[in-house]
Amino acid sequence: MKTLSNKNVAVIGAGRAGAACARLLLERGARVRVLEKNADAVPADLIESGAAVGSDQELAALGKVDLIVPSPGVARSHPILRRAADDGTPIWSEVELASRFLDCPIVAITGTNGKSTTTVLIGNLLAEAGRRVFVGGNLGTPLAEAAGKQLDVAVVEVSSFQLEWLDAFQPRVAVWLNLTADHLDRYASMEDYEDAKAALLRHLAADGVAVLNRDDERVWAHRRDVAGEVFSFGLDEVERGVFFDRGEAVIRRDGETRIALGGRPLQGAHNVENMMAAVAVGAVLDVPLEAIDRALTATTGLPHRLQFVAEKSGARYFDDSKATNVGAVEKSIASFPGGIILLLGGYDKGGDFRSLRRCMPGRVDRVVCFGAAGPEIAAQLSGAVECEVVGGVADAVRCAARLAGPGQTVVLAPGCASFDEFRDYAERGRQYRSEVERL
Repeated sequence: MKTLSNKNVAVIGAGRAGAACARLLLERGARVRVLEKNADAVPADLIESGAAVGSDQELAALGKVDLIVPSPGVARSHPILRRAADDGTPIWSEVELASRFLDCPIVAITGTNGKSTTTVLIGNLLAEAGRRVFVGGNLGTPLAEAAGKQLDVAVVEVSSFQLEWLDAFQPRVAVWLNLTADHLDRYASMEDYEDAKAALLRHLAADGVAVLNRDDERVWAHRRDVAGEVFSFGLDEVERGVFFDRGEAVIRRDGETRIALGGRPLQGAHNVENMMAAVAVGAVLDVPLEAIDRALTATTGLPHRLQFVAEKSGARYFDDSKATNVGAVEKSIASFPGGIILLLGGYDKGGDFRSLRRCMPGRVDRVVCFGAAGPEIAAQLSGAVECEVVGGVADAVRCAARLAGPGQTVVLAPGCASFDEFRDYAERGRQYRSEVERL
């Protein structure tokens, strides 16, 4: 599809990504219909610009369309998408649409955990090098908002949802951080989820570079699928790649250089992984070591990602509301030496909390299970740790306050989505922080 002018395009969903797509399509001369369950959720500026509005269930009334752009939250099983696939109607994800209107290379970052922090870090090191850079995607600002801007590079976080409908999308650098079970309420199996992530590598530019985690067995196995260069990162020494040595990242690519990772604002084992990935991208894109060093110093933790909240009655409270899968919870637990009161719960995405049993001994003292998934999580952890089952986040904080003594650490790392009680993980994190402050 060479032009969108006068094309009939349906955009499913009027959230931030869907609205950004609709605006881009309207600017390019398309006839746009926004399909949304709640018509009041469609931004007024879209209607004023000529977009039509319909229900996302109007399968029969949809009529002939030339293109469908689903928002990331719209599952492949949606009736409109199933019909479009059967009819051969093109379906583009938001990043697919946006990439067609960018004149700069794309650095795309995926993985189950650490995507947002790594995306921001890569954006910062490129900015420190004087590059005109866009930073966004699943992180918050849709890639569609970068279309038409004068940029040297776009750094975009991509979720598995955004990778489901790709065609011409071709990142110059594809970063795959890790893979643990997640979104199994949407995907039929772990393999199905993995295949959605692997689409990033299948669409890598012919002269592109895949930055892969050697320490993640499932990710590393996909190096065989990369047509271009593979430049890896991991803890152990390699002849070519990035590895960790006594607090430093060692970069071996056209020689050897070192940069300290210790003493940076980003703390914890999971952030060593994130920093090594960013350093690897910096090496691939010829970012001066001085710029990488400045970015590592300037980049602090993002909101709701293992953020310190307060100390109350000698116990320290941390907000890791972004830990929405079991793998992220494991990293949260590993970030503290022990004495943890762990808050788990929310809307279950099919996670297997039994895998936490192996990392809890000596670290987790008690677990407070809350929300819709609370009883099931408690059942899965029965016998491994003492669990309390409560209602929502406010109840969980009050329960944790009763249990926690001086020197202990209360960590909200839910391992679940937030949709049983909140709009998103950020709202959940804000509620948690507010409840802690009230103690």
